[in-house]
Amino acid sequence: MSEYIHKSHNVTVLMYHLVFPAKYRRVVIDGEVDEVLKQTCVEIEKRYQVKFLEIGTDRDHVHFLVQSVPTYSVMKLVRMIKSITAREVFRRCPKVKKQL
Repeated sequence: MSEYIHKSHNVTVLMYHLVFPAKYRRVVIDGEVDEVLKQTCVEIEKRYQVKFLEIGTDRDHVHFLVQSVPTYSVMKLVRMIKSITAREVFRRCPKVKKQL
């Protein structure tokens, strides 16, 4: 499932289960939005020291199981994931922006 992250002075297995509901719990997540989210998460993995172990979507919220390094605080990790994924979803799926 997860693997140890080896750095120069530490070895970690730091995982977070994050749940991001849509605004007002509106039903906006469909197959297209799900695919955009997964592609965006792959891009985030390439740029940052973050690994998405699981990504699950329901119609009104998204679950992430994220493994990260201790240099990122939880607040910084959440802010990074929410801002990048929201920006990409709004850019690639303009119907979501209208619904919200």
